[in-house]
Amino acid sequence: MDIRDILEKYKDGEMELVEALSHFNKRGIEEMGFATIDTERLHRTGLPEVIYAAGKTTDQVRLIAERMFNKGIDILATRATPEVYEAVKSVVPKAVYNQLARTIVYKHKEEILGKGYIAVISAGTSDLPVAEEAVETARFLNNEVVTIYDVGVAGIHRLFNKLDLIRNARVIIVVAGMEGALASVVGGLVEKPVIGVPTSIGYGANFQGLSALLSMLNSCAAGVSVVNIDNGFGAACQASLINKL
Repeated sequence: MDIRDILEKYKDGEMELVEALSHFNKRGIEEMGFATIDTERLHRTGLPEVIYAAGKTTDQVRLIAERMFNKGIDILATRATPEVYEAVKSVVPKAVYNQLARTIVYKHKEEILGKGYIAVISAGTSDLPVAEEAVETARFLNNEVVTIYDVGVAGIHRLFNKLDLIRNARVIIVVAGMEGALASVVGGLVEKPVIGVPTSIGYGANFQGLSALLSMLNSCAAGVSVVNIDNGFGAACQASLINKL
């Protein structure tokens, strides 16, 4: 029942004040016992409820997706396995799986709300799972996205070949493992916000992404912000909020 229905029923004497207030208290909360869906998150924060599939059972993800689908809420599940996708598809037949990004997406309506496009840049092909998570998330959040892949500092001329496309973006996400230097390079070439995403890609001294994270945090290029290791989702959320300002 939406707010208008509640108020109309109260005004017409079909609902007591205590009952009307109880509906307001429950708004935004969808109790499932093992999970509580925040149905008002999009209106409150500009970012919708999202399912983090890792650590949840296949049945739990399926039941959450089914409840969201029935409530008319768009669905994004991250870190999802093919097995989880098959379970979700049984209740949301038009859900789409990106195996590289490990995302499941279903939208009731496609639309673009961002004021420009978000550029997602990856240093290497090995960084693509994280980059693709950022891409899928940004598109789910109604942004236009362009991708520029495998343009790391080992062959920096590849980046310069795409410089106009990068500079015309409203926000730039840079995904890089190894030493994570690409975020600083891009930050020194553009006048747009740059969001660095360190990845866990690299040899032993990379320390599962810690070296890339520290490199990006210590960037001498102004305007570079950094999210957690392998957090393409978080970078896309930040970029989306910026793109809609």
